This record gives sequence, C-alpha cells and structure tokens, in this order.
Amino acid sequence: MRKIYLIITAIVFSIGIYAQSGKIEGRITDKSNNEPLPFVNVIIDGTNIGSSTDFDGKFIFTGLEPGFVNLRASFVGYSSLLSDDILITNSGTSYIELKMTPTSTKLEEVVIKVSPFERPNDAPMSMQKIGLAEIETNPGSNRDISKVIQSFPGVSATPAFRNDILIRGGGPAENVYYLEELQVPNINHFQTQGASGGSNGIINADQISNVDFYSGAFPADRGNALSSVFQFKLKDGNPVKPKWRFSLGASEIAFSGDGRIGEKSDYVFSIRRSYLQFLFSALGLPFLPTFTDYQIKWRYKINTKNEFKIISLGALDQFALNTGIENPDAEQDYILSFIPVNNQWTYTIGGVYKHFAKRSVHTVVLSRNMLNYESYKYPDNNEDSAKVFNYISQEIENKLRYEFTSIFNGFQLTGSANAEYVKYNNQTSNIIYFEGERVPILYQTDINFFKWGASFAMTKAFFNNKLNTVIGIRMDANTYDKEMQNPLDQLSPRISFRYNVLPRFALSGSIGRYYQMPPYTALGYKDNNGNLINKENGISYIKSDQIIGGIEYSLNEGVVFTLEGFGKFYDNYPFSMIDSLSLATKGGDYGVFGDEPVLSIGQGKAYGIELSNRTRIGNKLSLIASLTLFRTLVKDKYNEYVPASWDNQYVFIVTGSYNFNRNWTAGAKFRYAGGLPYTPYDLETSSIVSAWDTRGRAFVDTDQVNSLRLSSFNQLDIRVDKRYYFKKWSLMLYLDIQNLYNFQAENPDIVVRQQDSDGNYIINTVNGVEYYSLETIPSSSGTVLPTIGIMIEF
Repeated sequence: MRKIYLIITAIVFSIGIYAQSGKIEGRITDKSNNEPLPFVNVIIDGTNIGSSTDFDGKFIFTGLEPGFVNLRASFVGYSSLLSDDILITNSGTSYIELKMTPTSTKLEEVVIKVSPFERPNDAPMSMQKIGLAEIETNPGSNRDISKVIQSFPGVSATPAFRNDILIRGGGPAENVYYLEELQVPNINHFQTQGASGGSNGIINADQISNVDFYSGAFPADRGNALSSVFQFKLKDGNPVKPKWRFSLGASEIAFSGDGRIGEKSDYVFSIRRSYLQFLFSALGLPFLPTFTDYQIKWRYKINTKNEFKIISLGALDQFALNTGIENPDAEQDYILSFIPVNNQWTYTIGGVYKHFAKRSVHTVVLSRNMLNYESYKYPDNNEDSAKVFNYISQEIENKLRYEFTSIFNGFQLTGSANAEYVKYNNQTSNIIYFEGERVPILYQTDINFFKWGASFAMTKAFFNNKLNTVIGIRMDANTYDKEMQNPLDQLSPRISFRYNVLPRFALSGSIGRYYQMPPYTALGYKDNNGNLINKENGISYIKSDQIIGGIEYSLNEGVVFTLEGFGKFYDNYPFSMIDSLSLATKGGDYGVFGDEPVLSIGQGKAYGIELSNRTRIGNKLSLIASLTLFRTLVKDKYNEYVPASWDNQYVFIVTGSYNFNRNWTAGAKFRYAGGLPYTPYDLETSSIVSAWDTRGRAFVDTDQVNSLRLSSFNQLDIRVDKRYYFKKWSLMLYLDIQNLYNFQAENPDIVVRQQDSDGNYIINTVNGVEYYSLETIPSSSGTVLPTIGIMIEF
C-alpha cells in the first residue's frame, strides 16, 4: 500500500512539473511592410511575466502553465496589440506571429491597454472577433463554427439539425465566407445549393486561429454580402516542432497537424470522416448521411518581402435513405416518402501571393471552386418505377483578385479588383403540380459568363483618435444579361464612423447600399423549350439599403456593453412565379434553392435592436449575452407585408464558460426565442393523388403565407471539459450536451397518408379523381443530443 501511495505521489508530482513546462515562441513585424520590430514589450495578459523582441523581432516565454493565454504587445509609434488565444501545452512549443499597425499618435498619447473586444480601425461597428477558446468550449456546438456563431447578437435561432446562418433578419443565402484570402462558397456539409445551410460545418476548428464576424458595415473589398461576412484565419504551421492532433467525437474522427518543411515553409492540414450513418441506422432514423472533408494551408516565405500560400478546403457528402426500417411509423414513412437521395462534393483551392512594400501590402489571389450536386427520387422509393425527380448540377468559379492596403500619414487605404469566369451546368428531370395539372420539367443548361468588380476604401482617425471614419465604394457587374452588365447600376457606397465621446463611451453609425447576385440555380433555369426564362424576365442583382446606429460602454477592459439598432430594406428579390413566394422566405431546408421561374420584383425589410454584453475576466470567465428584438417581413403576392420564415421576433441568448482549477472547464448556453411563423397546408390540393405523388408531401396554402406561428421555446446546452497535460502529449475529454432542456411547445404538424391494416394507402375516388385519405400528426420535438469526445495532441 505504501508503494502504491509513493507511485501515485510521484505521478501527481511529475504532472505538476509538466504543468509548468509550457513554452511560447513568436515574432512581431510591422503590418504595413513585414519588417521585424525590435524591442517590443510583450507580456502574458493578466500577469507580470514579460519579454521583449530581439533585432529579428523574435521573443520567447518558458516555464508557462498550460491553458489558454493572450499576449499584449506595445511599442512607440504602433497601436497596442492583444493576440489571439494561444493554447499552451507540454507537447511542444506554441508559436505565433503578430503584426503591429503603425500609428501617427504622438509619444505621450500612446495607450498600452487594449480590450480583447477592440475592433480594428476599418471595422468601427457591427463586428465581433471570435477566439479559439470560445470555439473550443462553446456549449452545444460540438466545436462546429456554424453553431458557435449562434451565440452572438443578431443571429436567429435555427433547428438543431440545421446550420443555417440567419443574421439580422436576412436569409441563409445572404452570407459571404473567406478562408484567409480565399472566398469559399459554403462552409457546411450537405449544403442547400444556392443558399448556405447544411448539417455540419466543413471547417475543422482544430486549425482555426480566430474568426472576424461582420453583421453590418461590410468591408468594401468583400462583395456580394447582404447579411454577414465571415473571415476565417487559420493557424500558421509551427516552425519549432510539428504538432499532431487526433480527435474522436460522437459523429466523426479527425486527424490534423502542423509543422515546418525546410527553413522557409510551414503547413497545417486536417482530414475528417464521419460515421453518422451507423448512429442514425441504430437510432432508426430514415436517412443515413456520411461526410468526409479536408483543409490544407501551405506557406512559403520567399523572403522578408514576399510570401506565397496554397489553401484548399473540400468535402464529400453522401446521403442514403434508410429503407430497411421494419414497420416504419407514420413520421418515418412521411420522411422517406419525400426526401431524395443526395450526393455532392465540393472543393476550393487557390494560391495567394503577398508582397510587402515600404508602407503597403499587395495581394494576388488565383483560385477555383467547384460544386458537384446530384439528387434523385423514386416514387415511394420503388426503384422499379421511373424517377419523379433527377437532378445533376455543377457550379464552377475561376477567380482572380488583387488587393492592396497602404498606411501613411494616418490614412489607411484599401482597394481591390476581381474577375471571375463562371460555368454552370444543370440536367433536370422533374414533375411539378401547377394549376391542377402534373407538369413535366425537362431541361439541360450549360451557361458561362464573366463577373468583375472593384472597390476602394479609406480609413482615417481625427481629433486625436476620438473619431474614426471609414468611407468606401464598390461596383460589380457580369455578362449574364443586360440588366447586370453596367457596374454603375450596382454602385455600392458606404460610410461608417465611431466617435469616442468619453474614454469608456462611444457612438457609432453606418449607412450603405449592398448588392448580391441571384443564385446560379435561378440564372440557369430553363423551360421545356430550352429558354432561359429568368434571363428573359430580366433577373437582376438583389439590392439592400442598410442603416445602423450604435452605443458602446466599456466598464473596463474586459466588460463591454453594446446597443445597436439596424434597418435593412430589400428590393429586386427573386419572386417565384410558381408558388408566388419571395425567395427571401426560402433556402432553410435541404435540397436546391432558386431553380424555378422568378421575377426580380420581391421586396422586404428587416429592422430591430441588439443589446449585448461581452465579458472576459482574464482566462477564467468568458460570457456573451444578447437580446435581439427584430422583425423581418416580405411582400406576398397581394403586395402585403407578411413575416419571413425566420421572423423569430425576439432572441435572448447567454453563453458562458469558466475555467476551474486542475484544468476543468464548464460552460452553459441558454436560449429563449420567439416561435417561427409557418404557412398552413392546402389539404384539398394535397389529398389529390396526382398532386401528392409529384412531391411526396403536402402543399402549403400560398393564400396564407406564414399566417400561423409556433410558440416560443427555450433551450439549455451544457459542456464540461477536462484537460490532462503530460510531458510529451496532452489529452482533452469533453461532454457536450445539446438540447438538454427544451420547452419548444410544438413544431409544425405534418400531414401523412392514412394506411389500412395491410399497410396500403387509403384512396377514395370522387368524380373520377383519386384522393388520398390524409391525417395531421405532431412532428417529433427536440431531443437530448449528448456528445462525448476525446482529443489527443502530441
């Protein structure tokens, strides 16, 4: 017994020693020219542990306790800097590169304190920075960035099985994503083509350094955004020692790593494979999804003034039907009756060349992205019958973009120019029910055209940095049709400001006009005669005029309160000629979005206020709380405003986590949201056999668009993490429970076909017309989704 006690004591003592062996190395350079900065003061935030850079801009910290830390850097003539979250372990040296921005502020005016929530000068409002620690420990998200985003103000509540990103009343197709300098068309698996939703995020959080999330006042060099811009920053490869991470969660297995190749290049990579199909089959779910994804970043430092990167992101998604369920219940049978088989793959790959001049940075990006989408459906899944739906589509974009940023005499100038060659292919065989008849839709599309755009913006501070202004302009055009060829018709001016009335109190505002292209699915839609109907209808860019006003109060460096009001006014939204619905109310379901005849006549508006608080006390407590009151309305076929499909009206959410002693972390997320509107069914049309069989489910009543509303609901997610640090490796265990406590009163009921005792559908004939016997049943409510995960880093 005494020997066992001594062994345990030795192990505990050795772990205590390892807990003090963390190490950080890094380098600090001038953001405007990449020159190293010597003698910069660097400290571990919240401590008295400090260092300074050498002549090469390098610094080092040793003997650090494992966990998340941040570095503060200050130097005369430069804005003070707070680094992204850095995870310290014993398995190797953590490495970070910091870039400091020159300032014209006089020596006596230099302030070395900086808030972890401070925005850059060119983003004076409506911008949130999401750090690594928040991504890693966000409750209920399972480290999925698309779900982490839902903790922030202005983001609407979505179903647990969807990753739709709905910002300030905008639709899921109104967001733009950048993986470093590469624009990525979508960040979710099993994406809705033409929109942005899906089931799981493609980007592996293991390789994310931080995320800049813009919900308004969008940068001029980031076009095609109406509701948000996401800028994902990947980690740099560790030049000191390679790091590897293996993780096993409830839905996928992943392997990632980073390191150095030679003296001048570094890399990061990740590959994941899901095994959801086994879990879903065991649970008796009617669909069996499987996904695989990868991401790669390779950087080569040619010299101090030039570098080149290759970045790539890709996914393979396969979706089968679980037709082997014995005696499926009514809801399982309903889902199997309409949901199609879906297979898709997508990739983005590009090269980025960056040149650092004397006071400017020049970037050239050459990239390509492609989506291959296949979907088909047999009636009642009987493969001996002819398909009622068969869809094969490809979207291909080849892009060239140039950007520059120049800093001099207190001005920051940014500009961009881009050109794209687009190809869109589509083979569609479908049957729709229109005006009492089954109408076949058969067409093949092969279109190509060019897109181009340019932007310029100027950032300048006045009155001893009390007033910060950003003025920008952008224009876009393409060769698809004459309505979109003239860039002056898509002229997009914008102006934003922030005024520090008092040291802790600031006012901000923004006004601008923004444009977005309609989805390729709408541009490529043809009738049975081979005519591009929407081109003939004069489809055009969607326009949104937006105005924002804000107040910010900082209690101290780590506690910030913000109040922002916003108004968004839409015009030229595609409006369906089939069901007389604006596409602004669609895109929140699986499948294809926009492949129908439309007119650019849709109008809508979204307005509301956001009250939020972000609190961070050292590396112990992190808290995000927000209340968003808003309305999002679209005009129906009677030219009357009706609620859009994601008009929650109010969303309150609070997310917090606390780091306890002995490397324990616990967190919770609570959400209370208004119920979503929905459209009642047209049971008379739905019961007609020839109508039901065209789509396998009920039709909605377009005379009563979103006239009903679900009850409000609340939800609680909980997460617990435990980290173990050993001499050469570390281990993290976590329990993430989503939907632990859910009082959603109801989901929209579903309509199913009644069956007789032999399992045959009941059909009645009236005046020669066959009708199904239908019944309405409640759909399943939310369920507890526990996730147990393990990550090993070495």
